[in-house]
Amino acid sequence: MPPFLLAVFFVFLAEMGDKTQLVALAFATKYAAQTVLAGVFLATLLVHLFSVGLGELVGMALPVFWVKLLAGAAFMGFGLWTLRGDELDEREGATPRFGPLLTVALTFFLAELGDKTMLATVTIASQQHDFIGVWIGSTVGMVVADGLAIMVGKVLGKQLPETAIKYGAATIFLLTGGVTIAETLWSV
Repeated sequence: MPPFLLAVFFVFLAEMGDKTQLVALAFATKYAAQTVLAGVFLATLLVHLFSVGLGELVGMALPVFWVKLLAGAAFMGFGLWTLRGDELDEREGATPRFGPLLTVALTFFLAELGDKTMLATVTIASQQHDFIGVWIGSTVGMVVADGLAIMVGKVLGKQLPETAIKYGAATIFLLTGGVTIAETLWSV
């Protein structure tokens, strides 16, 4: 699978039910959908630019065997993280200091640092060595997933059926991690 599509797929999955998706959904109940999507896009471009750069460095510094083994373990960790779930710490009555676009972008940027989608992007970049493909793919995956949350936020308010999405995404991550580790160990 090309690195672009790989990044779109796994980042989209990682974002399902993630706290940053909940942030996008919550902002969609307060601000215009275009503003929220633009803020998500700006923050994602920056965070994933850094993530892909970090992943490229990791990929160059470690032997392929260890990169694959760590990637498999990371995907299994993402699966467990997805099962555990994320929570949105929403402060009622808080007023933003900046306009809606900057408020969304800054909040999303900070929430994304060290998040599962950022780490998934680092993992994919460490294996694929296609900077632009992984960067743009991870950004597209994130924006599409959060675009869905924005639509849900506009249509349904603050209710999002998470259970099926959470278990489905966790299963895919766990299987991918298990297969990656098995293939790595069997190729020795």
